[in-house]
Amino acid sequence: MKKAFPVFLLACPLLLASVRSYCWGFYAHQKINYYAVFLLPPEMMLLYKPNISFLAEHAVDPDKRRYAIPNEAPRHYIDIDQYGEYPYTALPRKWVDAVAKFGEDSLKKHGIVPWHIQTMLSRLTDAFRTKNFSAIMKNSAEIGHYISDAHVPLHACSNHNGQFSNQHGIHGFWESRIPELLAEKQFDFLIGKASYISNPADFTWKRVLESALAADSVLHFEKELSRQFPDDRKYAFEQRNGNTLRQYSAAYTVAYNKKLHDMTERRMRQSIWAIASFWYTAWVNAGQPDLKVLAGHSFTDADLREFEQLNRQWTSGSEIIGRKE
Repeated sequence: MKKAFPVFLLACPLLLASVRSYCWGFYAHQKINYYAVFLLPPEMMLLYKPNISFLAEHAVDPDKRRYAIPNEAPRHYIDIDQYGEYPYTALPRKWVDAVAKFGEDSLKKHGIVPWHIQTMLSRLTDAFRTKNFSAIMKNSAEIGHYISDAHVPLHACSNHNGQFSNQHGIHGFWESRIPELLAEKQFDFLIGKASYISNPADFTWKRVLESALAADSVLHFEKELSRQFPDDRKYAFEQRNGNTLRQYSAAYTVAYNKKLHDMTERRMRQSIWAIASFWYTAWVNAGQPDLKVLAGHSFTDADLREFEQLNRQWTSGSEIIGRKE
């Protein structure tokens, strides 16, 4: 089932190589949060549906924040292959145990997304419990971002942008180029309803391990396909925001998606269901508060100033990165 989707900001530059790429791309993150709203029960829909544009647009706030907060980056990924071999039993699943074994600095060096999702779930649960409109909306938008990131194979792999295999740019290729080109025309986002997740930590680790297993396929199939496409067919030049970008061609993107058997679509669908289910789980754990009392609430002037400041910091940081490129 296809629904109209509002056009927000598009993806990060796909071939950016000098900084770590750790976003699905603005388009995909926003689309994932947007569709997650439709999986909620009516008791939650009455609050989430009127705020669907906010939840979609602000799905990318954590990526914008990386220019302002040094500790933001590790929250988006985990280089789990740094901890041995699948299923990486050397890495304790509980944060306190992992810190005791490896130290907090070492863990942050390799990424902490599975644990940060649990932190965000706790914050969202507290927001529901106190019926704090702003906190519910902001934490809902942002937990969606981190959950989505945990579903990206290269977010669970130290070769996160093909830098060790001469595949620079593959990160954005998989998570930005494919959905931007194919989602509206080909992807199916008709998904069942959200469900209560009894053990969110176990659920999160399961999805992270799935991502880690898929990373080899993401890298291998692109390497294999690259041998079949000369550069003049592999790449194309496109206009974006007044700039000419060297981009993976449509033909190459379609061929890659076919080789992956629609992996990007499957992981987007799983992300959508997981986000809605985490929202629902937080609401249930908070005692299923009546959200009708929050209907019609809006953000405070302080909230709006916070959003504007983040946008200024992100714009400034993006311009600096752009000049380096």
